[in-house]
Amino acid sequence: MRASDRAYSVLREQIIDGELAPGTLLAEVEQSSRLGVSRTPLREALSRLAADGLVAAHSGRGLVVTDVPLTRIAELFEVRSALEEQAARLAARRRDPAVFEGLQRELRQAHELLDNGDPVRHEYYELVARLDAAIDDAVQNPLLVSTLAGVRTHVARIRRLSHDDPERLREAAREHLMIVDAIVDGSESLAAHATQLHLYRSLKNILGSMERNPQ
Repeated sequence: MRASDRAYSVLREQIIDGELAPGTLLAEVEQSSRLGVSRTPLREALSRLAADGLVAAHSGRGLVVTDVPLTRIAELFEVRSALEEQAARLAARRRDPAVFEGLQRELRQAHELLDNGDPVRHEYYELVARLDAAIDDAVQNPLLVSTLAGVRTHVARIRRLSHDDPERLREAAREHLMIVDAIVDGSESLAAHATQLHLYRSLKNILGSMERNPQ
């Protein structure tokens, strides 16, 4: 992996996870030393993060981590819903059944773990990320995928600010399994409907969590 790609990946993950909080100054000398890269690849990484909307220039201070767009949650989900539902339709139409059958088996196991009271949050989120990647590959539409990736980045930051609810995680596991079941069966309408239901409930949960736990 190139130094700039490595720096981008680490910084992006730290921003999304909240390790680098909104307003954090990303000074070149400090970040180059911390990440073990020279300033040229760091600048390339920061440029990509700026294009993602994760960092921005601020009042002569240099680049800082941007605020999480809490006031735009509904807007983000409107765009995300349109894109994700279409992606699910296309995945059901163009999928490799074997790929989604494997994910189906994993989601059934994850569902059982969650029902048994073991949230395994990181493992579950990694599984969902692999599901997203499989859907992206199946749609065979690079423009749709790249647009969706930008929206997911900001949604991931918002999700990290909401508090994990074990019951909601169990519901989400069931919803993801419904999506995969529909894709395996090749049902475009059911895949889109299951996706719509999942995103509706996700938005409702995020808004409820933030209302209960204001930042």
